[in-house]
Order: sequence, then C-alpha cells, then structure tokens
Amino acid sequence: MPEAMAAPKASNGGKNKGGAYVDRDKPAQIRFSNISAAKAVADAIRTSLGPKGMDKMLVELSKAQDIEAGDGTTSVVVIAGALLDACSKLLQKGIHPTIISESFQKAVDKGVEVLTSMSRPVQLSDRETLLNSATTSLCSKVVSQYSSLLAPMSVDAVMRVIDPATATGVDLQDIKIIKKLGGTIDDCELVDGLVLTQRVASTGVTRVEKAKIGLIQFCLSPPKTDMDNQIVVSDYAQMDRVLREERAYILNMVKQIKKAGCNMLLIQKSILRDALSDLALHFLNKMKIMVVKDIEREDIEFICKTIGTKPIAHIDHFTPEMLGTAELAEEVNLDGSGKLVKITGCTSPGKTVSIVVRGSNKLVIEEAERSIHDALCVIRCLVKKRALIAGGGAPEIELAVRLAEYSRTLGGMEAYCVRAYGDALEVIPSTLAENAGLNPISTVTELRNRHAQGDKMAGINVRKGGISNILDELVVQPLLVSISALTLATETVRSILKIDDVVNTR
Repeated sequence: MPEAMAAPKASNGGKNKGGAYVDRDKPAQIRFSNISAAKAVADAIRTSLGPKGMDKMLVELSKAQDIEAGDGTTSVVVIAGALLDACSKLLQKGIHPTIISESFQKAVDKGVEVLTSMSRPVQLSDRETLLNSATTSLCSKVVSQYSSLLAPMSVDAVMRVIDPATATGVDLQDIKIIKKLGGTIDDCELVDGLVLTQRVASTGVTRVEKAKIGLIQFCLSPPKTDMDNQIVVSDYAQMDRVLREERAYILNMVKQIKKAGCNMLLIQKSILRDALSDLALHFLNKMKIMVVKDIEREDIEFICKTIGTKPIAHIDHFTPEMLGTAELAEEVNLDGSGKLVKITGCTSPGKTVSIVVRGSNKLVIEEAERSIHDALCVIRCLVKKRALIAGGGAPEIELAVRLAEYSRTLGGMEAYCVRAYGDALEVIPSTLAENAGLNPISTVTELRNRHAQGDKMAGINVRKGGISNILDELVVQPLLVSISALTLATETVRSILKIDDVVNTR
C-alpha cells in the first residue's frame, strides 16, 4: 500500500497555482537513469582493462575510439563510466548540469595540454620504439604470447605501405589481412605482394615465372541471348554447327588473350552465367595460361593497386598495356590445410602488402586478426601524431594530480567540478591494479605521491606487481590514443548530461 499512499502526494506536488502540470523531478530522474545505465555498461567492461583483464565487450563509444585511434577502446568506456559517476555525485549536490558540462570541457582542454607536455617525440625511423608500442597494444590480447612475431609484422606492414618522410596517415585498406584456417599463429606471414585464397582452376599450370597478369570482368563462355528462349535443333548437322561456332568463338577469345602475352588470368566472379566454361579452360590449359577464377568484386581494387593491372571489361580491350607484371606467381601448398596463390616480385610498386593469418580454429583466427588490426592502428596513430606517452596508468594519475592543482586556480563551482573530473580519472590506475591482483587503494596512493613529487613516468608494472618507471619497462602508447580516449569520453558524458527527457516509443 505505500505506493498508493505516495501517489496522490506526487500528483499534488506537480501542480502549480494555475493548475498546469509541472513535473520538476523528471529531468533529474531521467539524468540519473541514463547515468546509471551507462555506468552499468562501464562496470561490466572494467574487468577487461589491461594485460590481465578479461575479454572485451564494446559499445558505441568504443567504436568511435576504434575509428579514431584503433586502440584504447576499453579505457575510453571505463573513463566515461568514472566521469558519469562523478556527474551523478555533483548533480546530487545540486550543481547545475550546464556548469558541470562546461567545467568538464575546461578540464579536458587542460588535460590535453598536460598529456602533450609529458609526451616525447618519436621518429618513424626508430624501429625499436614502434615495436614497443605495438607490443604494448598486443599485451592485453588473447594472442599476447605471439607478440614477438605479430609486432614486427605489423610495423613492417605499415612501413612498406607509406613513405615515412611525407606520410601523415596510413590507409589500412592497403594492408590486406587474409584468414586461412589451419596451422598455428606461428605460421602467420607477411607477403610483399598479393595472396589469393581462390584455387587455381586448372591442374596444368600452377607456377609461372615472369608472370604477365590479366584481370578480366567478362565471361569466357558461349554468349547467351538477352531474353530467355529455347532453340530447338532438329538434325545433327545443325548441332555440329552450333558446337563448332561455340568452339571457334571461345578459341578466338583465348587466342586474343595469348596474343597480348598474358600467361596468368584472373577472372572475376560472374552471377549471370559461368565465368569460365570447361572448353575455355581446356584451351587456356593448352596455351599454358594459369587461371584463377571467382575473384571477388571487392578485391578488384586491391589487386589492381598491388600488381599494376587494369580490369578488362571486354575482350577487345585485352591489350598488353592492360596487363600487370610480377616475378613469380605460384600455388603454394599449406601442409595439408589447403592452398594459396601467391604473386610476388611485382614490378610496379603499388605500396600494398598482405598478411596471411593462420590459426587452428575460427576463434583464434578472428582474435589474431583483431589483434593485428589494433597493432596496425597503434602504428598508424604514431604516423598521424608522432609522439609517445607512458602507459600503465601513468598519464591518468599525472592528469589527476595536475587537474587538482589547476582546480585551485579556479573559483566557485568550477573548481569543484574540475577536481571531481581529475579524481574520476584515477579509475584507470585503480582498475589496472585491481585486475593485476594488487591493492588498488595503496597502489593509487603511492602513485599519486610519486607524481606529486614530479616523477611523471611512474606507473603500474603489471608484470612485476608494483610501481616502477613505466618507460624503462617499455610500456608505451601513442599520444593520440590517450588524447582521443579523454576527449571522446568527455564528449559522451557531456551529451548524456544534456538529456533531460525521454520520449517512449512503442
């Protein structure tokens, strides 16, 4: 019965003298319900931060972080959760959401300044530093024990597709990751050239040196009429003639392909009819042309860029200048787990590479692919913004200490909000400590003490279970990852603060 008793009170409290209904509590309720929903997600994700964390569960915010920086997806959600927690306490104290929102913006601007000042520049020619960054990214992944193989592979892949002197970004489309079931992660390799998972169509030719490669988008099979119709053949002479014409038509096409000097043919998948008839395959085989069919449409651009060929839409356009060249094209046997076609030694420098990812089951392959993607993104961040920062919770504690100092220079409510913002950032080091089995309170206190004394690089050493200079341990991350995590988390929290009503849809 208490609900029934309470209901009339609420409805009376909602009316003002003019009889119009004003619900004062609703915006506050909506804010708190949004904050608690977002916090629940952040708490679920907290356990997966750092090398000792459980595996990932991501949300829209981390997608934004993934697109911007490619790493730090867990951190960004945990920071947002801590900031929301701070918001809810500030709101309960009666501070207006707009003041909180503006103070948080001030705090994040100051935070970016602090992060930039504690970063150190990096040269792309410094391979050691790039490797350390990639290894740090791979540490929190399931495939972390293979980081000594995957980190150099990621660094080499990025360095091959860019010009280190002038690059300001990396197009990850130029690095193709090919998943092939079988083998172990140790069998992953970086191929300077093109790798196709399609099988070679004819058994006759499986290796071509000094390959001249044509990529066709038309069909090597008898033409069909535009409309569906049936031809009734009444006698053998007519039947022979139909077969003879078909044979002559296909032979003519194959001769034209051979005449252009082509000795390897890639055929795009066709949905209308067979892209390659048995007869055409027979002729191509006789002319010692290696054939790979069923090339996917989305791969065409990458293939053209890699081997310098142009897609040919009609047999009349099949000329020598449309062909790409490579030193070697061969079908490689993968010890009992299928075959791959490798095209290497491409003469036109297309600035693309392929990474073949192997694994004993689908789960391992997916995980390895995601980990390589993250490592590639870390190096892409360093190309975009050539600065590194310590990892292991050091930047967050430094921010907390510096923002506490900064808040003393401000007045009124702002100082209070900026202070709360700084304290909220301590969630990262405390979570790292917790996931590593350390005492979070004593660890964070010790860290704060070290940073207050000016030891900017003191962070949590998860491997040794204590606090040490994180740069000596080579735990580093790109500056862009930290800045992006901070700004995106703050933007999300500010937008959640602005929501004061919800319209229920059916």
